[in-house]
Amino acid sequence: MKLLFICSRNKWRSLTAEKIFDGINGYEVRSAGTEEGARVKVTEGHIGWSDVIFVMEKKHKRRLQEKFSDKLKNKELFCLDIPDEYRFMDEELIEILKSRVYEYIEEADGK
Repeated sequence: MKLLFICSRNKWRSLTAEKIFDGINGYEVRSAGTEEGARVKVTEGHIGWSDVIFVMEKKHKRRLQEKFSDKLKNKELFCLDIPDEYRFMDEELIEILKSRVYEYIEEADGK
């Protein structure tokens, strides 16, 4: 399964998610941002590649729907409601990501 994580600048939240979920249960993981200054800016290619898309905030979902509505038709898209108040690999951010993402996908080792 291919997971795509989206935040604003792809520096802290989505990049942390990419690092912690990549390879778990064979998941392939990428991350991107919605803003012009993003480390990796989300493209149509990212959307087409992914099976499941996780956005950090409702505004990210809205931006994806505005720009890629036709490409999102058969995609699972979930909002994790994680505000932009965490740094890269913040322990609290990691715990929140794990608890919220595992509501939608299978956790490692069938936990």
